[in-house]
Amino acid sequence: MQRLLPFDVHQVQEVYSGAEGRLWELVMGEQIHIGGLKSSMDLAEKAVIAPGSAGIDLCCCTGAGMRFLMRFCDADRMMGVDFTEAAIETGRRRCAQEGLAESIRFTLADVRQTGLPGAQADFVWGEDAWCYVPDKPALIAEAVRLTRPGGTIAFTDWITGPEPMSDKESERLLAFMKFPDLDSMAGYRGLLERQGCQVLAAEDTGRFARQVDLYLDMLNLQLSYDALKIIGFDMALMQALGGEMEAMRQLAHQGKIAQGLFVARKG
Repeated sequence: MQRLLPFDVHQVQEVYSGAEGRLWELVMGEQIHIGGLKSSMDLAEKAVIAPGSAGIDLCCCTGAGMRFLMRFCDADRMMGVDFTEAAIETGRRRCAQEGLAESIRFTLADVRQTGLPGAQADFVWGEDAWCYVPDKPALIAEAVRLTRPGGTIAFTDWITGPEPMSDKESERLLAFMKFPDLDSMAGYRGLLERQGCQVLAAEDTGRFARQVDLYLDMLNLQLSYDALKIIGFDMALMQALGGEMEAMRQLAHQGKIAQGLFVARKG
C-alpha cells in the first residue's frame, strides 16, 4: 500500500466544497469517476444489481451514482453517506430537481462508522472514492456490516498498478489528490476475504490511462477558458494543475496506477 502521512480529512472536504471539485466535475461530469456511465454500467452488470433492491452508497458525493442506480437499474431506494456537507447539499438539490428525493436519502457521516442499521442493504456501492478514506480495513468492515447476508459489495477505486511507484512519485500523487493512501488489487481482495466475503470479481478495468488522456485533452483543447474561470483566471495555478495531471498520466501509462473493480458476496 502507498501511504502519505499525515492526512487531513478537511483537505478532502475543501476539494469537494470549492473550486477544485468544480474543476473535476467540469472534465468528468456529475459522475466524478473514471469511465463515467460506462464504468457504472459495467460495475452494475457484474454486481447483478436487481430491480427493486435497496442500496447504500459509501462516499456518495453528490449522489450521481445513486441517481444512476435508480434510472438504469431500477433500484427501489438508496442511502448515500458522505462526510462533505456541501456535496450532500448539492446532491439533495439535484435529486429534488430530478424527482428522486423520496427514493434517495443522504446522511452526513464517517463511512467507517455510519451509524446506520446493519444487515439491511441488498448491496453497498462505491465508485472511485474509497481512496479518500484512511483505514481501509474499517471501511470494508463497515460495508460488510451494512450488507445483508448474501448481499453484494460492489465498488471501483483507484489502486496501485502492477508496476511499483517510487517514494517520490507516490508522495506527489497522494499530495495532489488528497489521498491518505492507495490500496492494491490484492489488498482489497484480502480485506474482503478476511470479512468472510466471497470475491466474485477483482480486476483492472483498463480505463485509467486513456481517461486521463481525455481529461487533459479536454482541459487543453476545449475547456481551458471554463477551467480558468473556475480558478479566478490564475494562469500559474492552471499550469501547476496541468503539471500534476501530466505526472498522473505518466504513472497511468507506466502501469503504476489503475482503476480496480471489485464485486464480493457477503457470506
